[in-house]
Amino acid sequence: MTDAWLIKNAELVNENKRWKADVRIRDGKIATIAQGLVKERDEEVIDASGLLLLPGMIDDQVHFREPGLTQKADIAHESAACAAGGITSFMEMPNTKPPALDRESLENKYTIAAGSSVVNYAFYMGASNDNLEAIRSLDPKAAPGVKVFMGASTGNMLVDNPETLDGIFRDTPVPIITHCEDTPMIDANLAKAHEKYGEDIPAWEHPHIRSREACIKSTRLAISLAKKHNTRLHVLHISTADELALFEPGPIEGKRITAETCVHFLHFGGKADYDEKGFLIKCNPAIKDEADRDAITKALAEGRLDVLATDHAPHLLEEKAQKYDKAPSGLPLVQFALQAALERVTEGKLTLERVVETVCHNPAKLFSVEHRGFLREGYSADLVLVDPNKKHTVTREEVLSKCGWSPFEGTTFSSSIAATFVNGKRVWDGKTVDKSNRGERLTFDR
Repeated sequence: MTDAWLIKNAELVNENKRWKADVRIRDGKIATIAQGLVKERDEEVIDASGLLLLPGMIDDQVHFREPGLTQKADIAHESAACAAGGITSFMEMPNTKPPALDRESLENKYTIAAGSSVVNYAFYMGASNDNLEAIRSLDPKAAPGVKVFMGASTGNMLVDNPETLDGIFRDTPVPIITHCEDTPMIDANLAKAHEKYGEDIPAWEHPHIRSREACIKSTRLAISLAKKHNTRLHVLHISTADELALFEPGPIEGKRITAETCVHFLHFGGKADYDEKGFLIKCNPAIKDEADRDAITKALAEGRLDVLATDHAPHLLEEKAQKYDKAPSGLPLVQFALQAALERVTEGKLTLERVVETVCHNPAKLFSVEHRGFLREGYSADLVLVDPNKKHTVTREEVLSKCGWSPFEGTTFSSSIAATFVNGKRVWDGKTVDKSNRGERLTFDR
C-alpha cells in the first residue's frame, strides 16, 4: 500500500477558508500544500478536480461494543464503516463488558484496537459510584476524557452518589463528558406510559418518556458542578431547544463548558419520523420535535453548540423489533454521518466551513489531539475527498457495520465520499475499504 500521494486540483476546506491547491502526502504526513505541484518519484496521482478535500472527521462519541457485546458490533467492523464514511478517528465509550473503569480495562481496549481498527482510536475511562481513585490517578495522556452517565445507564455506569459526583468534577485530570438525563423523571414518565398503553408503548412516546425536562434538569446539574470546580466539561448529544440557552455562542477557544449534538438530531424529528422508522430511531436522549431539530441546527451554525458527532450505537434488527421496553436505544451512524451533515449545507442551514469546524477542528481542540483535525503541513494525513455532486442513495447491502442496517436506508444524499486517507494510507477508494490498514492511537498534548 503506497503512502506517497499527490492530490491535484482539489478544493480545500480548512480553518474557515476554501481554496484550490494540491496536496503532497509522504510518510503518513501532509508534506506540502501548494498550487502547481509536480509528480515526484513513486507518487500516485489523484486528479481531484471537482472534489472537496477536508480533514478527516474526528467522532468524539461512538459505542463499538467491544469487548463483551460483539454480537452487535466490534472495532474491526465499525472502524471499516468509519473509513467508508470519512471518519478517520474515533473516541469510544466505556460502557462495554467489562466497562472501562480502571487503567487495566482501558488499556485492554487499546490493545484490541491496535490489532483491528482501520482508523485512529482513543477510549474514554468511565465513572462509577466507586472508582473515584482510578479517575484521580488517570494519566492525562491515556484517555481523551472521563465519561459520566448522569442519567439512566446500564450496569455500574450510573453516577448518582452526590458526593462521588462532586469529587469527580473536583479531581478529574482530564475533561469530563456527560450524558445528561434525570433518571427519576424518566422512571415516572415510563410508569405513566405503561398505565396508558400497557406493554404496547408506541415509538413516538419515547421523547415524552425521556423528556426534555429530564434533559434540562440533568444538564443544569452538570453545568453547576463544572462552574463550582472550574471543570472542563463537555455535554454530549444535546437534543432539545430548551438546553441551548445554557451554553454560550462563539469560538471554542477559551470555553470551559462546551456542548455536542449528533447527526440524527439534525436529520430526524417529530412524530412522522417515529411513525416511519419506529424503534430504529429510538435512542437516548430521544430525538425530539421538528422545532428542536431546527433550533439545534441553528445553534450549531452560530457556535452555541461546538461539536457534531454520531453517538454511533449499533443493535441487532431483531432486538429493535421488540416492544418498547425491550427494544434497545441506539443507532448505527458512522458510515453516513458526514454525508448527513453535508445535507444541511445543501439546504443552506450550515456552511461547509462550519461543518468542518464542528467535526474536525473543534474535537481536536477540545481534547488537545496532537497533529490531527486540520489540513496543515506536518500534520498526519487524515483526509477525506468528497464529491459534492455525486448523489448516493443508501442501501442495506452496503452497510459495513456488523449490525447490518442503517436508519438512513432509502435516503438519497447529495454528496458521496470519494476517498478516505488515514495516516497517508488510502483506506477507502469510493467502493471498498482496505481492511488491512491499522490506525494509530490518538495522542493528547497535555
